[in-house]
Amino acid sequence: MIKSFYLNKIVYYIAGAAAVIFVLSYFLPLIFRLGGLILLLLGIAVLIDALLVYGKQDGFSATRVTAGRFSIGDENKIALHLENKYLFTVRISIIDELPVQFQERKWIRKLKIGGNEKRELEYSLKPASRGEYVFDNINVYVHAPLQLVKRRYTFPANEIVKVYPSYVQMRRYQLLAVSNRLQEVGVKRVRRLGHSMEFEQIKEYVRGDDYRTINWKATARKDNLMVNNYTDERSQQIYCLINKGRVMKMPFNGMTLLDYAINASLVLANVALVKQDKAGLITFAENLDTFVPADKKPTQMNLVLETLYKQQTRFLEPDFEKLFSVIRNRITNRSLLILFTNFESLESLQREMPALKKIAHYHLLLVVFFENTELKSLIDKKAAKLEDIYIKTIAEKFAFEKRLMVKELHQNGILSILTSPENLTVTTVNKYLELKTRTSI
Repeated sequence: MIKSFYLNKIVYYIAGAAAVIFVLSYFLPLIFRLGGLILLLLGIAVLIDALLVYGKQDGFSATRVTAGRFSIGDENKIALHLENKYLFTVRISIIDELPVQFQERKWIRKLKIGGNEKRELEYSLKPASRGEYVFDNINVYVHAPLQLVKRRYTFPANEIVKVYPSYVQMRRYQLLAVSNRLQEVGVKRVRRLGHSMEFEQIKEYVRGDDYRTINWKATARKDNLMVNNYTDERSQQIYCLINKGRVMKMPFNGMTLLDYAINASLVLANVALVKQDKAGLITFAENLDTFVPADKKPTQMNLVLETLYKQQTRFLEPDFEKLFSVIRNRITNRSLLILFTNFESLESLQREMPALKKIAHYHLLLVVFFENTELKSLIDKKAAKLEDIYIKTIAEKFAFEKRLMVKELHQNGILSILTSPENLTVTTVNKYLELKTRTSI
């Protein structure tokens, strides 16, 4: 009881006023009794308030309801179920002990609940890193009717929640891919050059069908125009290669480049599975970290998700020669390899170019690296003095080097994407669908 008993500020204010009256009574003796009367009434009121709030052993209850897992970079809802078991209306202050990753030191919610009433309080959290998040106790401070005393209830609610890559974004793209509405999130329709040679069925001709696909033999037998129907080639292997070296530690809007690469890989793998392709995953730094063979079994997406949620960047340089050795030995069929990495200078790209050329010799390689958005803001900024002109010139030089990297990769027969982190997912899915439509894989 002693540990849970608190006095509100108003008690100290009234007691302070009584102390002032006692001091003034040295000069005005008549007001001495007034100070004593104030203290007496305050004591009686505090006692009544304490009896009301402590009159019931379990006067309040609170529980927390969270999802089994959180999605990085998205708003995740948490619900607190509250029940007032007192007969009178109470004001409460709630402090939920959030995971240390959020660094929320002033989280508090206040509300009013009627007698024998149940309420639900919802709030949301937006995690900026993957891993395990630990929630602790729920503290509820119940204010008595006279607002003089409050009682603290502590409800044990220790809980570990895993933060995964953005599966919210993944599900959104999955729904749009299934209904062929990916263009609603910026995925472009690509004009089909011819068609793939994977035959699906013969069907009756309807207005709009390509007349070049008319099957004349079937037309003669049916005495009606019949056309061959083709479908996209399926069961092609798509691998996402994620560099976990120090270059992927660069922050952007509270997340690292690795987080953006992982989110894009998750969405891309899911879209590939919807398109009946096989999705695989490789993460590497100075050594190979994980290798998930390409497959399209029902549990593949969950395997990729469980693999990605615990990936962290390292501070060593990646070894692309070892990556080529693993790819050469373990990926036997020609596949689309989408490499998520970053290069800040032309020299760093040229240093890795021999290994990239070897990989591109056996597979279709797509290198995805990032624009430095800070450079763009420096270039667009007006120069007011000589130092600004110097900074702007250096920024333009670095931005120009990024465009030279795209040209260098193209000259060596390697596909590339230069994109900002926020546009990474849409740009990568666009490129995958384009390559699939053009039967480049």
